[in-house]
Amino acid sequence: MSDLTAQQIFSEDLPNKLSANPDSTAANAIYQFNIDGDAGGTWVVDLTKDADYVTEGESDGAQCTITMKESDFVDLWTGKLAGPQAFMMGKLKIKGDMGLAMKLQSFLGS
Repeated sequence: MSDLTAQQIFSEDLPNKLSANPDSTAANAIYQFNIDGDAGGTWVVDLTKDADYVTEGESDGAQCTITMKESDFVDLWTGKLAGPQAFMMGKLKIKGDMGLAMKLQSFLGS
């Protein structure tokens, strides 16, 4: 059974998507994702770099931090859950620059 996990999204899907479409990195910011759950973790998406955008771990320089449960993040990635809807329902918590959070839709989701 190949259920999608946050680990898979951050280690494979998101880096591939960003490399295939560098224009989607126009946000030019550093994001940190704190994903709660069995296959969760902490990842940094650094769109200020030209490559190797996604790394595991924390960043002191993150301008926007997103906190979600893994199941909600997977739903967001696959399009089953809209970002604004997740935020309004309290499933997506944002710390830092709200404007940068709005730009996430350009590279998150299918």
